[in-house]
Amino acid sequence: MNEFQRCLQEGRLVRIEPSPALVSKELGSAEYDLHRAEESLGKGDFKWASVQAYYAMFHAAKALVLSKGYREKGHYCLIVALRELFVGPGELDASIGDDLELCMDIRHEADYSLVFSGENAALAVRSARRTVEVALDALRDSLSS
Repeated sequence: MNEFQRCLQEGRLVRIEPSPALVSKELGSAEYDLHRAEESLGKGDFKWASVQAYYAMFHAAKALVLSKGYREKGHYCLIVALRELFVGPGELDASIGDDLELCMDIRHEADYSLVFSGENAALAVRSARRTVEVALDALRDSLSS
């Protein structure tokens, strides 16, 4: 059994009816968090920039997964679903999933261990910007129809 199937079996990933309104809401949240992360980075608040950047990526990934009719019940299974539904079929580059996983670790360290840096915060914000742009581009047609 692969990780995607395991997430489904354990109820950490569930099948839902795709909802353009929910996808749009998640994208809006991703854009908001990205904007706030960029502001925090500019102010030198590296801990908060790292956290906000990760959540921008989280909401962008969630929008993508929701568009395929799945809802995650945990951060790890969101990454698994993103890789299964978008990277595996070749719709997105593998680096998107890798960046999300890396930034999840950066956020975890900043939030729970109070270990953060300007370098990691800048990396997280760059990754978030790219992830949000990729998600917006990938979902543009489905949201306009």
